[in-house]
Amino acid sequence: MLIKPLPEESELLLKVAKGNEHAFKLLYNHYRILVYSRALYLLKSDLLAEEVLQEVMLKLWQTAGRLAQDSNLAAYLTTLTRNRSFQLLRRKVLEAKTDTELGKGWTEQDNGTEEEILLADTRKLLSDGIALLPPQQKLVYELCHIEGLKYEEAAQKMNLSVETVRSYMKLALRFLRAYLKTHTDVTAILILFKLL
Repeated sequence: MLIKPLPEESELLLKVAKGNEHAFKLLYNHYRILVYSRALYLLKSDLLAEEVLQEVMLKLWQTAGRLAQDSNLAAYLTTLTRNRSFQLLRRKVLEAKTDTELGKGWTEQDNGTEEEILLADTRKLLSDGIALLPPQQKLVYELCHIEGLKYEEAAQKMNLSVETVRSYMKLALRFLRAYLKTHTDVTAILILFKLL
């Protein structure tokens, strides 16, 4: 995908280096499709492509000052996207190998009642955490995680920008993870992170 640089892109990068959010938003909006579509092509997953987009744009925010002089921003972002996507793919392969190795010789024992109780307690704890979220974050969480809407659909329903919905979701997940860590043991946390 060929994307032309924005006019006065180096000036925008210098502004971003000084913390100018408007300049960053201009760059983000201009290059997000490039990053997202490349990540989606490599990873074949909307969720992972979104993750790569956020990480690449965070890197842009952090390194904008060094990129301001004669850099090809599109090429830089494409390289970052490719590298991060490959890291995720390698991690997936490693996880699959680990699961396979751990699965050898594994015999399932029936402790269903104990697991059901733990799962019920865990869901109750998660529900308590959701109830503590600020109203907008709670609504975004419910629309996206519980009803299964995409960020775009939730944004349209709430009359907000997609970036705002994404921000609310990040804050909600960060709060819920912290809440759960302080209110449960390790086993329940592992179950909860599968639910989140």
